[in-house]
Amino acid sequence: MILETKTKEVSLKPDFFDRDISWLSFNQRVLLEAEANDVPLFEKIKFLSIYSSNLDEFYRVRIPSLMALKKISKNKKENSFAYQHILDKIQHIVDDQQRVFGTIMTQKILPALEKEKYHLLYNEPIPENIHNEITHYFFKEVLAFLQIVEITKETDFFPENNKLYKLVVVEENTDTHQLFLLNIPSDDLPRFFAVKKGAKTYILFLDDIIKFGLKFIFKDQKLPADYNFKITRDAALELDDEYDEAIAEKMEKKIAKRDYSFATRFLFDYRMPPPFLQSLIDTFKLKDATIVLGGSYHNLKDLASLPLKKQSLSYTEMVPVSLDAPVAKSIFDTVAEKDLMLHVPYQSYDSVLRFFNEASIHPNAEEIYVTLYRVASDSRIANALISAARNGKKVTVVVELKARFDEANNIKWSKQLKKAGVKIVHSIPSLKVHAKIALVKFKKQSKLPPIGLLATGNLNENTARFYTDHILMTAHKEMLKDLEKTFLLLATIKKNPKRYKMDFKHLLVAKFNLREKFIKLIDNEIQNKRKGLAAGITIKLNNLEEKSLIEKLYEASNAGVKIQLIVRGICCLVPEIPGRSENITVRRIVDRYLEHGRIFVFENNGNPLLFMGSADWMNRNIYHRIEVCFPVYDPILKEEMLDILKIQLDDNVKASLLGASLENIPVRNEKEPTRSQEKIHEYLKRKS
Repeated sequence: MILETKTKEVSLKPDFFDRDISWLSFNQRVLLEAEANDVPLFEKIKFLSIYSSNLDEFYRVRIPSLMALKKISKNKKENSFAYQHILDKIQHIVDDQQRVFGTIMTQKILPALEKEKYHLLYNEPIPENIHNEITHYFFKEVLAFLQIVEITKETDFFPENNKLYKLVVVEENTDTHQLFLLNIPSDDLPRFFAVKKGAKTYILFLDDIIKFGLKFIFKDQKLPADYNFKITRDAALELDDEYDEAIAEKMEKKIAKRDYSFATRFLFDYRMPPPFLQSLIDTFKLKDATIVLGGSYHNLKDLASLPLKKQSLSYTEMVPVSLDAPVAKSIFDTVAEKDLMLHVPYQSYDSVLRFFNEASIHPNAEEIYVTLYRVASDSRIANALISAARNGKKVTVVVELKARFDEANNIKWSKQLKKAGVKIVHSIPSLKVHAKIALVKFKKQSKLPPIGLLATGNLNENTARFYTDHILMTAHKEMLKDLEKTFLLLATIKKNPKRYKMDFKHLLVAKFNLREKFIKLIDNEIQNKRKGLAAGITIKLNNLEEKSLIEKLYEASNAGVKIQLIVRGICCLVPEIPGRSENITVRRIVDRYLEHGRIFVFENNGNPLLFMGSADWMNRNIYHRIEVCFPVYDPILKEEMLDILKIQLDDNVKASLLGASLENIPVRNEKEPTRSQEKIHEYLKRKS
């Protein structure tokens, strides 16, 4: 599928359009993995689940931005038309992708499940031979959670975000119908129910079990039809993260006049007749939402919970490699002697847990500082910090309460930590703390220097099992002076970080020196190329959007600097345009793990400079967050990281090149097949 981003009809600058289309391009790449021949069946189903989950988030986060901008531009007909055109174009792309989704599901997934003796009922009647089991389950479990709402002009009901509902039509006579709403309680009950009959296992959607039970609810009434639907609502925009101050202020005023969570998408069964559709739109005030025709089943992110018991349907386990460090020796003694680098999930996360566990009981550990952005629901790290405080350590934790979709969990841990005596620091409303850092300081009489931990991903042992990230543990004296300054900044910052004068010599800290340092590093490569010296740039990011950095990469490309980018998601840089970006390639890798690390390499005339950290090159990361990127000085660890990057650049199995129209072009060449995630695991096993 070609994802075109330029159209003659739209005169509006396409920044938002490019970003959103690029995001959809990434989700398309996820969808393609669901039909790849080298992916096991259950893993294909999980990719369908990820695609569906991503799309829900898109309508909660990205679409509200465009809807608000359209409102702001209402008095400017050209801009208003342009934003509507963008929304229409996005919906056209989503519709195409949804058709591909349906084709994969019906023509590939369902037949493959049948071969494995699993019959997933998908738009078909429930076989008579399992009616008894379904009836029993309906009365014993399902009925307790059902609520019935009659749809009338006086109906006062608020459909919740992304919850599933069923519209039931009851025929009163030939010309009149009464409409009822039923919830599909997938938060209270499993979305799927399995019944084994002989060698075959039937798997049913909860939706269909409720449909089966309608005859028991509406006894002796004629039920000509029922239709599933859901409403997606705005995720409470972080306006200052996404836009410049002028636009953010306008959007905030516009959105403040509406309900906290206005509808952005109304997804319904395409078979629903127009009169019933209009009745729902009027009843639930959905006229401003994007109206989307769908199939019978929604929230297909739940496919990841299909009860498939065969191990052969999933990936073979990739056992994490133990870090090459003495087990019996304190991790702080080890790091005091040499830096340690951990690559998860290829290597065990145990060393990170040891870092916090040992700090909580170490007799000479005096102070512990850490930032927490997304905390695991059962976080052992948070529990270690609680123990540390109870053991008399001075513990300071910066908890980001505005981590989207994790607010409630972070608030829960914030309360528990505070109760245990931990000093809790929250960021100011307009500024997120996204840095992934920790620092342990020891008593003066101890021979141990301060030990720091700096990471590219969250300090979260659950996500570490499927996000690829990198964690550096170091005793580098000057770098840790910068780290201590950062924690001092976070503990004292009140409103405007610009008035704080912080001189960071080693760390790159967003809002202080990060953008400027990256500009200088790119300029250095440009100058080296013009002098005939070795020059090159390799960068790996989740998202690339910030204009000044993109323009600087274009400038480097025009100077002849070879630039290799690995960008998982949004990419507003267009590669391989003659005279602009012909020396830039953009790769995207989608495989069993989610690529998450941010890595920056500058050739520097044969003496590469390597930085890693938490910052993507997006407006929100550069201008509206505290991010930390850090250098890697240890030559052995630097070489190791460069080797890992080279393996990824050689991937010709799971890598795609991003084309000028944001399409995914599979990398195919005559070289030995390289599936980078498997090769990296093998590489680290050999080194252990």
